This record gives sequence, C-alpha cells and structure tokens, in this order.
Amino acid sequence: MEKRNELFRFFLVMVVGAALTLGMSGYKRALAEDGEHENSGPLLSVLQQSKVSLADGIRQATKGAEVPISAKFELDDAGNLSLSVYTAGKGLSVDDKDNVLKELSGSPESTTWNPKEEIFADTEHLEKAGMHLQLVAKSKVSLLDIVEKASKEYQGTVFAVTPEVEDGKSVYEVKIAQEGKVSEHHYDIVTGAEVKMGKDTDDKY
Repeated sequence: MEKRNELFRFFLVMVVGAALTLGMSGYKRALAEDGEHENSGPLLSVLQQSKVSLADGIRQATKGAEVPISAKFELDDAGNLSLSVYTAGKGLSVDDKDNVLKELSGSPESTTWNPKEEIFADTEHLEKAGMHLQLVAKSKVSLLDIVEKASKEYQGTVFAVTPEVEDGKSVYEVKIAQEGKVSEHHYDIVTGAEVKMGKDTDDKY
C-alpha cells in the first residue's frame, strides 16, 4: 500500500511538472509575441515613408537562380526604415547546406532600392534562412504570389511575409499595416490558400 502511494505521488509530481513546463512555454511564447507587437509601433510610424513596396523588393531580389525566401520592412540598428529580403542564391532545388543564403537590405525611402548584400555565415542566420528555404521549396506559389494575393484581399500595406511552422502547419505569415493596426494572415505553404489561425487578429498601436 505504501509503495502504491509513493508511485502515485511520483506520478502526480511528474504530471504537475509537465503541466507547468507547458504552461511556462506558452507564457514565454505569448510574451515574445506581445513584445514583437509592441515593437511594431515605431516601424508603423515610418512605414509610409517607403517609396518601394515589399513586392517591388521581392521582384528586384529575384534574378537568375536567386529566389527570395522571406521579406520584411524593419528598423535598422540606427532606427531607420529598412527593407530586407532573404534569398537563396542557388535557387530552391539546392539544399541549404550547399546553397548561398543571404540578406539584401537597404533604405526604401527613395524610388531606387540599393540594398547591401550580406552572405550569412553565423549559425543563427543560417538556421533561420535554412528553415525558410526548406519551407518555400515545398510551395507551389512564390513569395511574390502570396504578397500580391494578400494585397488584393486586404486593405493596407503588406510589410512582412515569412514562412513559418505554426500549430503544426507550414504557412506563409503575412503582416499588413492599416491605420495604426497590424493584422496577421496565414496562407498554406503548398497551395497558397488562406488558413485561419487563432492569432489572426488586429492589434492597435
């Protein structure tokens, strides 16, 4: 009887521990998402200064075998508006370990976007870009297709498109700014069809 009680207490401790771990994981994820939303305020305030659209940047970054795998407007280290496009230099059919993964980034505040090129060598950027490449390689639609589709379906300025795995689904996450709000929309990686997710809500800044 005493051994059975010990086993029960051990099992209870394990279950409670697992529940707390999952709860903290969800809490940390929620904090990260909240922090990301809070950081969008300064970006939204200068986004309209851009004379180059996200679609324009993606088109310009598509040349030869080079294929864009994610794109976004962001603030650079000096706090200035920047357009950034990640690309796979050797195309989608070449594995990330044998590819040339890089970022094209520069000010979009003139009619000509003249980005600087950075070829990734650090582990963090290589892992992120490698994941983007693997996801986009499965898609029947391009990054540009998704941006143009979202622009037609929703009002506002598309300022980010990122391939992600969320809730077990491979999706393109698209962020749209309109009148001080950000809306998130998700499109199936393979088909390009819109997928409704729990976080597809508007946030006001």
